[in-house]
Amino acid sequence: MKRVHNFSAGPAALPTEVLKTVQEELLDYHGDGVSIMEQSHRGKSYTQVDREAKERLSRLLGLGNDFKIMFLQGGASSQFMQVPYNFLKEDQTADYINTGIWSKKAIKEAGLFGKVNVPYSGESEHFSRIPSQDELNFSDNGRYVHFTSNNTIYGTQFPKEPETNGVPLVCDASSDFLSRKIDLDRYGLIYAGAQKNLGPSGVTLVLVRNSFLETADKSEIPTILNYKTHADRIFNTPPTFAVYMVNLVLKWVEEKGGISYFEQLNAKKSDLLYSAIDTDDFYSGTAQKGSRSKMNVTFRLRSEQMEEHFLNEAEKHNLVALKGHRTVGGIRASIYNACTLESVEALVDFMNYFKSKNG
Repeated sequence: MKRVHNFSAGPAALPTEVLKTVQEELLDYHGDGVSIMEQSHRGKSYTQVDREAKERLSRLLGLGNDFKIMFLQGGASSQFMQVPYNFLKEDQTADYINTGIWSKKAIKEAGLFGKVNVPYSGESEHFSRIPSQDELNFSDNGRYVHFTSNNTIYGTQFPKEPETNGVPLVCDASSDFLSRKIDLDRYGLIYAGAQKNLGPSGVTLVLVRNSFLETADKSEIPTILNYKTHADRIFNTPPTFAVYMVNLVLKWVEEKGGISYFEQLNAKKSDLLYSAIDTDDFYSGTAQKGSRSKMNVTFRLRSEQMEEHFLNEAEKHNLVALKGHRTVGGIRASIYNACTLESVEALVDFMNYFKSKNG
């Protein structure tokens, strides 16, 4: 069996320990004689999986009883629509900080339901940085403030939550969820596609603060799109196998030492990689230093031809999925929780080797 160093931006690397457990349990889940994906979502085994996953997540984040946990479908893209559908009326305004393509998609969807104020847009600077607090021009009486905590395409990340003067934060945390501690008191809602740090593609996590959910008073919203429909029950058939894997990933995170462990590990991995980039001008980072992501490290070489050569040679060294997003090009190493320090060390060794041959 061959396992390469996988730097995919998503669906991304999963913990080897989790994959081995899945392999062992695939045909016979805990003596049931069938796979978990062959069982009813109302049955005893899956009900326990769902409960365990929510309990583990609550422990890891310290949610207490303040939040509802939902496993939905449609990815973060569906949440671009579902958030304003539930929380934004035609005569209301929400603030959307624009730090990249995913922010722009969320802004477009929100505009279908209410007014959108953009307190900051980084488009003129090619989304190379995160705004400072004094650059954020929020609206008066805003319904909520939406931000994308980490930008996979441009390699930028908010170092901390923006200050909103008490207005609830809504966050697309798809690509850095569980990678670092957050100030939970600031949030009304957090959503994340699982396929970066949480599990496989196919399930979307949504956390909604109870008090914020109570303000969702639209009566004509379709049942399946109403958060209140999913708050206290499994309403429809969920992606059961994906949630089962999320539960295993959460167990793995707990056993490793929780969020604090991965915050330290991710800092070590990203520092190592950025140090290799900053040694000289052979590689050049695309994100401004104060805004650099610890999840998606983006950089360029002196020409597209050299970048293509880099990617081809990297694959020969079992370093895969390093090509930058199609809209920006370049090189991107996605180093989420499941990407090991050994993989990052292998990439840095290759970068030094490639530079010695082509510098």
